[in-house]
Amino acid sequence: MLYHQVQFTKEFTKQFKKLKDAQLTRFYERLDLFKKNPNDRLLRDHALKGKYKGYRSIDVQGDLRALYYIQDDKIIIFALIGPHS
Repeated sequence: MLYHQVQFTKEFTKQFKKLKDAQLTRFYERLDLFKKNPNDRLLRDHALKGKYKGYRSIDVQGDLRALYYIQDDKIIIFALIGPHS
């Protein structure tokens, strides 16, 4: 499924600004891949449980993950980015 729009929460933007340049570059690469094929195996996309139930996670780099949720079946909202823990 291809999504029509990608948005970022204020919290995501705040966390994103603290990343290193290499991490920023890798996120943009993963975002491009996500837009083209959200099911690509490199993303290791999966649903979360517990505290983050309703969110999904994609791998960015090493231990760096980006959490998102889907709104109205067409808008992707990236909510958090940081280490797996």
